[in-house]
Amino acid sequence: MTNEKNDFTQGSILKKLALFMLPILGALVLQAAYGAVDLLVVGRFGSTSGLSAVSTGSQVLNLVTFVVTQFAMGITVLIARYLGEKKPERIGSVIGGAAVVFAVISAILFIVMIAFAHPISVLMQAPAEAVSLTTSYVRICGSGIFFIVAYNLLSAIFRGLGDSKSPLLFVLVACIVNIFGDLFLVAGLHLDAAGAALATVFAQAVSVVCAVIILLKKELPFSIKKSDFCFNSQCKRFLGIGLPLALQEFLTQMSFLALCAFVNRLGLEASSGYGVACKIVNFAMLIPSALMQSMASFVSQNVGAGKLKRAKQSMFTGIGVGLLFGCLVFVLILLKGDVLASLFSTDAAVIQKGFDYLKGFAPETILTAIMFSMVGYFNGNNQTLWVMFQGLFQTLLVRLPMSYYMSIQPAASLTKIGLAAPASTLVGILLNVIFFLYFNKKINNRQ
Repeated sequence: MTNEKNDFTQGSILKKLALFMLPILGALVLQAAYGAVDLLVVGRFGSTSGLSAVSTGSQVLNLVTFVVTQFAMGITVLIARYLGEKKPERIGSVIGGAAVVFAVISAILFIVMIAFAHPISVLMQAPAEAVSLTTSYVRICGSGIFFIVAYNLLSAIFRGLGDSKSPLLFVLVACIVNIFGDLFLVAGLHLDAAGAALATVFAQAVSVVCAVIILLKKELPFSIKKSDFCFNSQCKRFLGIGLPLALQEFLTQMSFLALCAFVNRLGLEASSGYGVACKIVNFAMLIPSALMQSMASFVSQNVGAGKLKRAKQSMFTGIGVGLLFGCLVFVLILLKGDVLASLFSTDAAVIQKGFDYLKGFAPETILTAIMFSMVGYFNGNNQTLWVMFQGLFQTLLVRLPMSYYMSIQPAASLTKIGLAAPASTLVGILLNVIFFLYFNKKINNRQ
């Protein structure tokens, strides 16, 4: 059974949601800082080509990581559901089946990233002088993809069990190892981009070892048998939840690459300014992202326990928390966006372009507070096909077309392009409100 601390079906929703969310937020902050360390060390001790290679190669790695993370959401939701239903004996087969499925995914990614590292680097439009280093970066990261996938699987298992602190510990360990690895391999041995890639793989390997040790020592409400490690009936269940989310994430990340190409047409300063703005946006989205991940586990456990009203209340609590921080971030970005941009660049033109994009993007910080909490609620209710649909609708039919249209106007500006984000999210909220009313009406009719 779940212990009282990890039992989301009773007690103060705000307190339990906050305590569960904070470690997830901490892990997301560390992950955001994780990539910045590679760029910082290579930028200081490596070559310009190496810096470009890490920047481009990390986009590939982020694409893989984000998709795998969403795919693993199916495991988190299913484990939380079984805990809520008081059926912990089914969790062993979920984890065993997941281990087999993710091992297959790792093998496929290993082959693709090793064999097609060069074509991937060219496809990513890496500068000619950085193609070789980018290829090495992708190939080395691909050789250690097992550890990256394993980390995300283990984190999903812990979050499903209501434990968000352990994944934070794994990321902290990985960050510390990565920093020392970067300094030793890049600054000390001058291995440039390849050194950064090796440090990343080694850091992930250490974090996976720590995760396995903690999982084995943890007092679990279930047992895992050797026979659980196979393609069992639970595989279909978590694949049904995770696959739509993974597909949506893949297409969304691809759309971001397309958006980057639209901006690049406006010149080097616009491209650099947009890159700076994206760094700020990544940090601005951390609290909504943490809420979304927390909400899935929180809601799923309550739905499993039959506490549907409490599940809805947790969504509204999440929206309230998100709006509070979202409004603060909105004001900060709108009034001090140029100061934030100056943290990443000393070029006045680049800072101004970054601020221009942020002014258009700013309302997104408020709207995502509503959007991400609703998405977390639907994920917890196994409505991931809907989440995929609304995500693709707003991305492919609103954000991308609007961004492209704004970029080809005679008076094209990053502010107008930035407005595409809150416009698409507003459409997503309207769609989700309609589905929320339909979904709850259907549930009420069953009762």
